[in-house]
Amino acid sequence: MERRNDPCAAAEVPPPAEEVAHDLLWARDLRSSLRCAGALLALLVLIDGAAGTLTDLRALLWFTLAALLFLVLCPTRIAAGEGWLTARGPLGTRRVRTDRLVSVRCLDGVGQRLVLRDTLGARLEIDPRVLVASPALWHRLDEDARVSALRGSLVCGETALRRVSERIDRETALTVFKVSGLD
Repeated sequence: MERRNDPCAAAEVPPPAEEVAHDLLWARDLRSSLRCAGALLALLVLIDGAAGTLTDLRALLWFTLAALLFLVLCPTRIAAGEGWLTARGPLGTRRVRTDRLVSVRCLDGVGQRLVLRDTLGARLEIDPRVLVASPALWHRLDEDARVSALRGSLVCGETALRRVSERIDRETALTVFKVSGLD
């Protein structure tokens, strides 16, 4: 007896869902910014209340000041998938095509920033510490930057990426030494 092909068996298997890498420091940083804003609000209300000058208008002013502090301290949430990197903050979202990078620059100063630009004109700044703490994010960015370099669109930035890679390797080695007791 000849077996006939089952039409269900011939159906295509859907491709796996795209893996998205997220910033591992975001939740901790968000809690820290909430604690700072809350502590400021509590301190201002406590001092004003102890002085006997707390009114509804002053309480609103202190709340507004604490909310502004939270907005300043609120971290951006970084996520990456194949060909893109997104930064979501309280004031908006920025996205850059990492498989079409034109430049990657490292801005030194008080707070280091990695500036990514793509062929579509999009620009995104991220803290390199996010990449150091989130290996999946770094892996995604590194793979896509290599694609950009192979396509010839990455004009400048290989040095900046190499510096970040060396920093990540150094941090990983130090962590391995600490865990194994060889530090």
